[in-house]
Amino acid sequence: MVKKNKGTTVVVGTRKGLFLLQSQDRRKWRTRGPFFAGLEVFHAFHDGAAVSAAITSYHWGPTVQRSTDWGARWKKHAGPSYAKETGLSVAKIWHLAPGNDEGELWAGVEPAGLFRSGDGGKSWESMDGLNGWPGREKWMPGGGGLCLHTISPYPGDPKRMVVGASAVGVFGSGDAGKSWRLMNGGVVTEMRPGGPMKEAEDGSCVHKVVRDATDPDQLFMQNHWGVYRRRRGDAKWTEISRGLPSRFGFAMAAHPHDAKSVYTVPLEGDTNRVAAGGAFAVYRTRNAGNRWQRLGRGLPQAGAWHTVLREGLATDAEERAGVYVGTTTGQLYASRDDGDSWALIADRLPPILSVNAGPGA
Repeated sequence: MVKKNKGTTVVVGTRKGLFLLQSQDRRKWRTRGPFFAGLEVFHAFHDGAAVSAAITSYHWGPTVQRSTDWGARWKKHAGPSYAKETGLSVAKIWHLAPGNDEGELWAGVEPAGLFRSGDGGKSWESMDGLNGWPGREKWMPGGGGLCLHTISPYPGDPKRMVVGASAVGVFGSGDAGKSWRLMNGGVVTEMRPGGPMKEAEDGSCVHKVVRDATDPDQLFMQNHWGVYRRRRGDAKWTEISRGLPSRFGFAMAAHPHDAKSVYTVPLEGDTNRVAAGGAFAVYRTRNAGNRWQRLGRGLPQAGAWHTVLREGLATDAEERAGVYVGTTTGQLYASRDDGDSWALIADRLPPILSVNAGPGA
């Protein structure tokens, strides 16, 4: 039985600050912010009244800001940094994720690297098994940079984790980050538009990876060149793009409690990263990608040249899941019924970089 929560908060990171949208019924919303006005918030999430945000200032560099009272007060922590001898310098924090232990926080950065904090972001430890990967000097950046943007700890098992970096691929660890394996088997890449496809074992532009809500051993991926599924024990990924209008997209989110159910937002393609035909829609599968359903009721179906970035799609944990999608033109759309119908809940925000939703208002 899914527990009903008292209210919902959506945390929205934008190019010009952080916003909180709060509601008791998911019909009427109150918007607060901007917090950190004028600064880029690449990613933010909340756990109850505790909000964590990855902030980038082009003057002062990246920091982690945390609040335990819905933004009334914030504590600023220095972001993670590479050791001097690596010759690397953190430009941005792309992703934050809570760990299995209290106070554990993970950060993915640019240039691609993974860091762990055991004290809520006050201090950081480099995951050298990944950050010191042999041959990393050959890693190629994606269009947004060489960034580690997806961190997925295994629920209940602190030793297991999956991360994703563009344009390198998916990595998995089974020993708390001491060692890693590259998990690109079965993924294809097109080196030039219209050119031949080839398997991308040595480099793949992963855009987002999520876990099945009821089976964390099943992974789903939105890649630059397709949508994929992988189960524990599989030697390779299986493409599940059939039924989508495009293989290209950035965002992906898992349904909070329905098995084999995920959402994605296909875009026209690599060279035109907008909603296909200007008709905006989210797509849902309820059977692990065997069939996709277009969800467009209440979304603009003409002249909506929206773009959704990799963190721009999220779900809440209600019995009928809320689904939230934010665009780079500042619209935030929400569904109260698993994505079957939609409403605009915020407009004219700065370009939206990340969306996170959960209980509490």
